[in-house]
Amino acid sequence: MTNFKTTAATLAASTLLTTAAYAQTQCDSVSFSDVGWTDITTTTAAAEEVLTALGYDVNVRVLSVPVTFASLASGDVDVFLGNWMPTQTAAIQPYLDEGTIVSVNENLTGTIYNLAVPTYAYEAGLQSYDDLANFSEELEQTIYGIEPGNEGNTYLIDLIEQGEHNLTGFELRESSEQGMLSQVRRAVDREEPIVFLGWAPHPMNANFDIQYLQGGEDFFGGEGSVYTVTRAGFVEDCPNAGALIQQMDFTLEMENSIMGMILDDGMDANEAVRAWLSDNADILDGWLDGVTTVAGEPGLPAVQQALGL
Repeated sequence: MTNFKTTAATLAASTLLTTAAYAQTQCDSVSFSDVGWTDITTTTAAAEEVLTALGYDVNVRVLSVPVTFASLASGDVDVFLGNWMPTQTAAIQPYLDEGTIVSVNENLTGTIYNLAVPTYAYEAGLQSYDDLANFSEELEQTIYGIEPGNEGNTYLIDLIEQGEHNLTGFELRESSEQGMLSQVRRAVDREEPIVFLGWAPHPMNANFDIQYLQGGEDFFGGEGSVYTVTRAGFVEDCPNAGALIQQMDFTLEMENSIMGMILDDGMDANEAVRAWLSDNADILDGWLDGVTTVAGEPGLPAVQQALGL
């Protein structure tokens, strides 16, 4: 009997030491960049909710795309879930080539990113980049972009400066996503022509009847993908958190639904993610396959309990 107790005590002590040692080999904090686009705010909030439930300290910083890539390269940020390709190729490729940023997962496919117009303008003949000059007066020689420093803005500014598609005299008005969409709403309410940077997934595709212009394929491409990228060494330094972010795949339906709750219903991003997960909890099975808490306990039940699923 004494030997049994001694053996049991030894095993218990060994288990505690192993768990403690496991926890010490894992990082306990993860930092993300959120560039302020609602789709990336959505996916980042999803990662934050799950990682927090696993016991991680999560820090989200709102940075522009160029600053995001520089911060990943310098190790100041761990993860970015919004590497839109092929449009960000020129911005990120030097970092990928030198190995300071690592692409670890294609998290979304079937994306669209290009200049868009209301359908009534498209039907009036504004269907391509070459048509923009013909509508210069109606458009007040203005293209509405998003935040300064965005690579899509830069491409359009270059077209204007080089006089491509007879765009000399046009101006790209840079603004926030919400500022741009406010201009779209104002124009649509008045049935006035407007051209702006559009993308999918995004509720704008449901809230407005829009068409994407023909052109810009050399930069925007056709259908694209979004990738998860990290600082060099993150997956090795944080293998458990690294496993999670490599398994976090998203869908257009998921992102459109959550973004609708944020933009149309006024919900906080984390609140919207929790609401969506309450109706779609099965997605966690794939995300959390083989993933544990910071303390080394099974991850799926811990997240289910923390989120009340």
